[in-house]
Formats: sequence, C-alpha cells, structure tokens
Amino acid sequence: MTPATVMEIGRSALEVALIVAAPMFAAALITGLIISILQAATQINEQTLSFVPKLIVMFVTLILAGPWMITMLTDYIRRLYGAIPSLIG
Repeated sequence: MTPATVMEIGRSALEVALIVAAPMFAAALITGLIISILQAATQINEQTLSFVPKLIVMFVTLILAGPWMITMLTDYIRRLYGAIPSLIG
C-alpha cells in the first residue's frame, strides 16, 4: 500500500462524509437563518429559541434523507471492502 493509496482512501472517506452530512448541515443552516431573521424582526434575543426548531428540522431531515445517507455509506464501505485484495497485493 503506497502513501498515494492511503491519501486516496482518506480523501474519498472525507468526500463521502461531507456529502452525507450536507443535508443535515443545510437544514440547520437554513433553520438558523430563518429563526435569526425572525428574532431580529421581533427583537426577541433568546438564544435557546433557535434550538428546538433546529432540533425538529434536523430530525425530520434525518427521517427523510436517512435512507439515502445509509445507501451512500454502505456503497462506500462495499467499494472499500471490494478493493482490499488490490490494496494488499
């Protein structure tokens, strides 16, 4: 196993992790932005107000995107396990 191979495996692992986490990050970002705009418009400066909506939206996003996330992760693991013989020899 060469250093280039290790770097390629690490790069693809980070790529898959970012792709899988993107829906959750996007949901939290959009929800936080909407709540911040509402707080600025109503002048309610409560920091805990944004926590519950973010939690709910992220839970719904996990339910909706969960099967896709698991499929992406299992496909990556299958490709990685399938490449073990070529990585060793």
